[in-house]
Amino acid sequence: MPDSHRPRRIEDLPRLAGATVAVRAWVTTTRFSGKIAFVMLRDGTGYVQVVVSKKDVPDAAWQACGTLTQETSVEVVGAVRADPRAPGGGGVELQASELRILGPSHDFPITPKEHGTAFLFEHRHLWLRSRRQVAIARVRHEVIQAIRDFFYERNFVLVDTPILTGSIGEHAGTLFSTEYFDLGKAYLAQTGQLYVEAAAAALGKVYCFGPTFRAEKSKTRRHLTEFWMVEPEVAWNDSDANMTLQEEFVASIVARCLERRKAELAELERDTAPLERVTPPFPRVSYTEAVERLEGLGAEMAWGRDLGGDEETLLAKQFDRPVMVYNYPRGVKAFYMKENQADPRTVLNNDMLAPEGYGEIIGGSQREDDYDRLLARIREEGLPEEAYAWYLDLRKYGTFVHAGFGLGVERTVAWICGIPHIREAIAFPRTLYKLWP
Repeated sequence: MPDSHRPRRIEDLPRLAGATVAVRAWVTTTRFSGKIAFVMLRDGTGYVQVVVSKKDVPDAAWQACGTLTQETSVEVVGAVRADPRAPGGGGVELQASELRILGPSHDFPITPKEHGTAFLFEHRHLWLRSRRQVAIARVRHEVIQAIRDFFYERNFVLVDTPILTGSIGEHAGTLFSTEYFDLGKAYLAQTGQLYVEAAAAALGKVYCFGPTFRAEKSKTRRHLTEFWMVEPEVAWNDSDANMTLQEEFVASIVARCLERRKAELAELERDTAPLERVTPPFPRVSYTEAVERLEGLGAEMAWGRDLGGDEETLLAKQFDRPVMVYNYPRGVKAFYMKENQADPRTVLNNDMLAPEGYGEIIGGSQREDDYDRLLARIREEGLPEEAYAWYLDLRKYGTFVHAGFGLGVERTVAWICGIPHIREAIAFPRTLYKLWP
């Protein structure tokens, strides 16, 4: 195959100015001016305008050009011409010498006009091709790569935890269950945390990263029934060290996106000024102080109740970067959290609240490392002791101070992108009313 006919990605074209190349891509728009056509193409790596002049292409190519519709797949051969003003953003355009249709597209349902979100989500598999959705997907990709690099560079070990589990980490009322052969019920994991606690005793610094599931009948813009969560666990870290790690982690992710995804954030019209302020240290506010602040701001907030979305938003508005709320009442938090010796009404935990109304992006805690106290909490919660025998073993054989947290990827992506609803932060969202596509 001649080199000019070896297909190139659009992202590679700026460095090939002057060369003749082939590109395979999809049509986004077409425009005609007499005997010249302007065809905008995308291939997932970028956008480029193709100039098709009737005098420069075979008759069959010109006729094919006249039939192009939105999302038709084509192969174009042409010369790469540098032009800083060229549409597409790459500083080049393609002067076509050949064009052929690879896959026609008839009546593509998502036209350039405005569509409601209900319609768009019914066609999510096609909506993914839009500029906005491509930009969000690339930011999500950057967030995930930043997460992996952060832990790799700090010598954490990735531990893959089970999705099917017999023991739960959060509230029993939010479980998806299934029959598991002759062993009774299995549950889709709400968290991998209990398992990474075991791994931390072997490897010191670990994390798991994968899908988690919550059967909450929630319709808010902050909730999905299936979402991705990263959960580090560190031996010998207490609650304070845990919060310091969270600050470094979130600041690193945001900085990475600001550095490497400028074009995508610009496409999303994201005001990056609030993101540029995301640098440690983050403000830390005790739960008790948070209640006092909220009451002073006019909220009806009694001590002992968990913060709801409205309270989180109101509190976060008082700060210019994420805020850490720590030491919540034990009655509203999970059984595995370490009792606060200074105030036994509370536990050594924290939530990180993102600014701009995005709510909790991290929940973390120091874990209860005392066997008797942990057993008492399991009994208090009415959980089956036999399902947690292995978890209690961690406190019998060399118990140790340890702490960890979970960061929700979709909430983090939504915040960084500045998009109003979490469901756009994952390719195929699962919600109370959405199981397809």
